[in-house]
Order: sequence, then structure tokens, then C-alpha cells
Amino acid sequence: MKIAVAGKGGVGKTTVAGTIARLLGRDGLKILAVDADPSYTLWSALGISADVASKIVPLTENESLVEERLQIEGAESYKGFFKLNPRVDDLAEKFAIPGPDNVSLLVAGTVEIGGSGCMCPSATLLKSLMRHLILGTDEAFVMDMDAGVENLGRGTTKGMDALLVVAEPGRRSLDILGKIRTLAQDINVGRVFAVGNKVVTPEDAEMIQEWVEKEGIPLLGIIPLDETVKQADRKGVAPIDLDANSPSMLAIAEIKQRLIEETSK
Repeated sequence: MKIAVAGKGGVGKTTVAGTIARLLGRDGLKILAVDADPSYTLWSALGISADVASKIVPLTENESLVEERLQIEGAESYKGFFKLNPRVDDLAEKFAIPGPDNVSLLVAGTVEIGGSGCMCPSATLLKSLMRHLILGTDEAFVMDMDAGVENLGRGTTKGMDALLVVAEPGRRSLDILGKIRTLAQDINVGRVFAVGNKVVTPEDAEMIQEWVEKEGIPLLGIIPLDETVKQADRKGVAPIDLDANSPSMLAIAEIKQRLIEETSK
């Protein structure tokens, strides 16, 4: 199973991505959690310690790695020559950090590439890595992205089983649903699902349901606003480790199960 999770900043997509990764790992799958979000905070939702996370250097910011793999020539990398198809098949094994529940974390980093045709070395390394993970391996993984799925480059997400778009009950957050759906179609992502988060009232849930119906996006489930998530953040632990039976964690467990059922069809 290969899943990407996207959404407007602050909607809780990292919590959703990290918890789904942990739950799939508990099902017996070997999971690679890939952090392609600019904030690089997936470690916290996975239950990896802050001490370990503080030593992480995202692959796209590892200058020596970028220079080595792309065989950069010239004094200035953006003006010099570099290899367009760098070797990336060993990066997960070398740089992934082990975490709980059969999950390991690879902090890939992000580069503003989109449709701009950027040919900078870091963007080339990231695109090659994502293409390899999606098309060149049989390993299950969950990818935490930012709202702009195009940042992985045109065509690099083809082969994903699902793209989950997390939204909270608010106009700005829900507007992102339609935008990401359009972007996903442009880069040939097969299946897009919505996940409602931080829901407090029946009116909140109704707003999300009406919006996803209008956009034609299947809704996998609704996650209630849960103090457990805030408490976990304050304590520096993963929400699933603080209370696996809290309302939000149980809701994400149901979403995970529905995701398996939908992608198995």
C-alpha cells in the first residue's frame, strides 16, 4: 500500500499520516513513513524522540549527498552540470530512522518545483527518490506532504494507491479539497479520498459532507476534535501512544480500515 496525505497547513494531516502508518505497522506491514512536508514534524506523530529528530538532516538539504549522487560539475550547482538520473535505491536503507510498530522514517524534504520546470539538483534528487519509492519498490509507505502535491513533480506520484486530503470544517480548508483533486488528476493519481478532522458539532460534519459531495470526493471518515492530540503534543509523545482508544485515534483506525477496503477493490 502506497499512500500520500495532503491538506492545508494546520488541519492535522501529519497526525493522520503518522497514526495510519503506526496502525498499518501494527497490522504486520513494514512501513516506510516519508516526510515531504516543509515542517518535517512527522517524527512526532510516529513516536520518535525529539533528541533523535533534532539530528535529522532532510535529504534535499544534505549538500554532500546531493553533490555525490548528482555528480555536480561546476563552481555553482545551478549553473553547472549534474546527473539527471541519480542513484536513489539505497537512500531509504541508509537514511531511514527506525521507529515503533515496524515503521521507519525517511525525511526527504521538499523543493518548490511544481510545474515550473525546475532542474535544480535538490529537486532532481527528490523527484528521482519519489519515483523510485512509488514505482520501483514493493515496500508499503505513507507520505506526509504539503498542500501542493505538484511539488513532487509531474508524474512522480503515478502509481500511488491513494491520496488522502485532510480538511477541517472551514471554507479555506475545504477550498483546498477541490484544488488538490485537480492537481491529483493532472499528475495521474488514481484515487483521492477526503478525511474530515477537528469536528466538534453536527453542523461541522454536515459542512464537510456537503462539500465533498459537491467535489465528488469519497469521504473516508470524520475525526472529532480531541484533547488527546493537544496533550500528546505538550508531552512530546505520539497521540496513539498517549491513548490509542481516544475518540480521534479510534476514528483514524476506522479510516485506516476503510482505506484498506477501498484500495482493495
